[in-house]
Amino acid sequence: MPALRNMDALAAYEKLAALSRHPYDLSRSAPPPDRFASYLCRGAGFDLLYATQRVDGPVLAALQELADESGAVDQFLAMKKGAVLNRIEGYASEERQVLHTAMRDLFAGHPHAPEATSLAREELAKLEDFLAGLETGRVANERGEAFTDLVHIGIGGSDLGPRAVYLGLAAFRRPGRNVHFISNVDPDDAAAVIRGLDLSRTLVNVVSKSGTTLETLTNEELARAAFARAGLDPRRHFLAVTGQSSPMDNPERYLRSFYMFGFIGGRYSATSMVGAVMLGFALGYENFIEILRGASEMDTAAEERDIRQNPALLLALLGIWNRNFLGCPTVAILPYSQALIRFTAHLQQLDMESNGKSVNRQGQKIPYPTGPIVWGEPGTNGQHAFYQLIHQGTEIIPTELIGFRYNQYQEDTLIEGTTSQEKLMANLLAQSLALATGQESDNPNRRFAGNRPSAVLMADRLTPRTMGALLALYEAKVVFQGFVWNINSFDQEGVQLGKKLATRLLDHFGRCRQDAAYNGGMMDPAGWSLLQAAGVPARE
Repeated sequence: MPALRNMDALAAYEKLAALSRHPYDLSRSAPPPDRFASYLCRGAGFDLLYATQRVDGPVLAALQELADESGAVDQFLAMKKGAVLNRIEGYASEERQVLHTAMRDLFAGHPHAPEATSLAREELAKLEDFLAGLETGRVANERGEAFTDLVHIGIGGSDLGPRAVYLGLAAFRRPGRNVHFISNVDPDDAAAVIRGLDLSRTLVNVVSKSGTTLETLTNEELARAAFARAGLDPRRHFLAVTGQSSPMDNPERYLRSFYMFGFIGGRYSATSMVGAVMLGFALGYENFIEILRGASEMDTAAEERDIRQNPALLLALLGIWNRNFLGCPTVAILPYSQALIRFTAHLQQLDMESNGKSVNRQGQKIPYPTGPIVWGEPGTNGQHAFYQLIHQGTEIIPTELIGFRYNQYQEDTLIEGTTSQEKLMANLLAQSLALATGQESDNPNRRFAGNRPSAVLMADRLTPRTMGALLALYEAKVVFQGFVWNINSFDQEGVQLGKKLATRLLDHFGRCRQDAAYNGGMMDPAGWSLLQAAGVPARE
């Protein structure tokens, strides 16, 4: 693996800085047809169309040099083989391998990290046996009835990715299987889900690597109390996805336990047991395997060194060009698929928790911008909400538009000569072209400057296989950017400070509640004002 250096220490950095002074002008005219043909990158079922990015031959050549000099692909391969990349040199850090690809390597034919892949195989076998038990009735409720519902309790990476995939693949859900999600510690979140269920035919899947995640354990206890009130034994209904030997790895409390491992970060965990148990229940084992196959295909495509043949690497480098050289602080990810309604929310965590860093892997201050602000909603709804700012606002916002040539349910109709899916795709492509070329007008209010970069990711249809590939593409994009920026994309220290302060406040609340003065006597002024500010009642 190459020596770890800041991006601005690489020769390609100065070339790109010089090129960025006069970048390709998209607004001169409609991009020529040969540009669309040549600015196309394919991999794992996806086409990345980037003719509407502000790049040309010299810029792409310099981006290739940047990838080569930084050793982006070498680092990716080292990651897949189990190198300890979750670390900061010379400082206390997590010191972990990064092996979210290990589960998918089962389908690559040549596992890069055999030990981790073997652990993944064991968990998949446990899951296959459990799901078969649900099918045959070997796993059933107290009355021998099949389970129809599953409540997935988790937060952060234990919720966002799995939920995005479930919603994305709802069209492939098994009949009679419904999944519900509880993540927020707000008790109304749990109450709203639980009160509408037949608990006797419901499983609860609790996901926490440490077995100590406060929000998740709180929601679990709320759910357990509801089962107890219904006269049901929670042990017959509750599943655990947790670290081996964690407090939740307890057969006295859970019907089954599935393991997640320390070398898989939460936001990279949707294809591990974190997502597998819920997705296997909802979609069936074979459809979950298809997700893994698609992810494996994209993982393999990400090993390609030629950026024009590696969609994830190319998308990462285009993002670096826009962020570091064209000065764009944000990126909008806009799926033209209603099924991907929560996919951008997953990518917010994946990207912003990974690359929201201001020190490098040697613990030194980074002298250039790193992770962008990621946001977005599905089109065409977004066109009637925030696209005005994207087209005519004072900030240039690069966009990544995701589309599919065919719809999932294969139900559509002709209206005014075209189908709904054709209308959806026409809108996607029109937005990309409009952002690029703009519009001249004597009326300044109707003038569009154009020259606003976009890229289009297109596949035939959103299926389990393409969903897996899409997940893996963005995972690889994020880690490639981290490698080039020389930051650690695999820890999240910024999340911890708020947790520590919240724990201190909760300890304070608990002490006040136990204090005899709390129930009728005097309370210390500081404690009382703190409780008032937090809205905690003075008396029970």
